[in-house]
Amino acid sequence: MGKHSWAILVLLICSFIGLIGCATERVEVEQQEEEITEETEPEAEEVVEITPIAEPAPVPVSVDVVDPTTSQIVRTIVPEVMGYGTDDEKYEKEIAQWAKEIARGTDSKPGYDQKNTLDQIDENGKIIKGQPMVVLEEAELVESIVQASEEGGEIELPLYITASGYKEEDVDRLGEVVVAAYTTYFNRGVAGRNKNIELSADAIDNVILGVGDHFSFNDTVGPSDAAHGYQPAQEIVNKKLVMGIGGGICQTSSTLFNAVDKLGVDYVEWHHHSLSVGYVPEGRDATVSYGGKDFRFLNTTGVPLLVKAIYGEGTLTVEIRTSQENLGVMKQGV
Repeated sequence: MGKHSWAILVLLICSFIGLIGCATERVEVEQQEEEITEETEPEAEEVVEITPIAEPAPVPVSVDVVDPTTSQIVRTIVPEVMGYGTDDEKYEKEIAQWAKEIARGTDSKPGYDQKNTLDQIDENGKIIKGQPMVVLEEAELVESIVQASEEGGEIELPLYITASGYKEEDVDRLGEVVVAAYTTYFNRGVAGRNKNIELSADAIDNVILGVGDHFSFNDTVGPSDAAHGYQPAQEIVNKKLVMGIGGGICQTSSTLFNAVDKLGVDYVEWHHHSLSVGYVPEGRDATVSYGGKDFRFLNTTGVPLLVKAIYGEGTLTVEIRTSQENLGVMKQGV
């Protein structure tokens, strides 16, 4: 082979080797580009499922009933639960029944309603305080609850408290003038009956009757039983004379009736015996029985009064007194 041929062969081999190098280099570059692309290409975002948060259930409307004297909640009423909006008639009936129970009380729990117990003057001239009259207005309570049932809120018990209608500074003068009096007589030899008259007379003695005050013989005297010193004596029961503890107290209530009947009072309760009694004229008696029949009246004279019960030897006198100043404005009986 000539020199020229050898030169051509060498040139071809070098060209071939160059092509192989270029191809190898191209492959390496492409691999690098793929790696760079893989490295720089963002990864697919992970999908996170979000559970929606449930909205809290709406709080039902409630009505708080508050005792205004203590600021304590007596009851929390949830109208919806009791049928408000679905059966309003039933709802109102249940509220009315509850109002009646808390006003008047139940067999196991006393109610808010409270009779007044009159103040009294003790032997030292000091005032023994009774208790005011308390009335819970049931209809007003029901109406207030129903009105508040739509939006809820707080209401107060409609309590009406009435104190005795007199001024303590006037008490010393209430005994100045006797405006009415009545006397009855009894047999001094009947010890048990006489003791009962004496005890019941002491119970009403020096009772203060304020303007508009309600007097109850049974509430003032209390139980006429052996535990309170009352003794066996004859009494009228169903048109018969029978022995019973406390017999004779009706003479005290009847004597009181005949005294106050001369004044401008209004009777709330008044009963006759089933038989005639000898100590007052026919139809002028007032029978009583603790826990049963009562003698009750309102002081509608327009002035405060003082009851005096004077027990003597065979006599009982009840006087109604007031101050000299009160005479000019006092309403007299018909």
